Amino acid sequence: MINNELLLKQNPKSIELGIANRLRQIRKAIKISQAQLANDTGVSLGSIRRFEKTGLISLSSLIKISRRLDALDEMENLFTYKLSLLK
Repeated sequence: MINNELLLKQNPKSIELGIANRLRQIRKAIKISQAQLANDTGVSLGSIRRFEKTGLISLSSLIKISRRLDALDEMENLFTYKLSLLK
């Protein structure tokens, strides 16, 4: 479970960079180059480079990258815990 207190203390930029860093680590662990990821996802190489450096990317591109890195389940589960608490 995510430590909500920690997230509240982080600013948006640090969260963006953290997500980019984790996905970069996954990409490298499964030995996929940025160019191969771009080819496999249809996301431009420039967008992937920018994302890994700055954390900035469109939601659509983030979903495509997550799918290719087999991390889409984590994207699909965003906010489900909070929603379950509100029901």
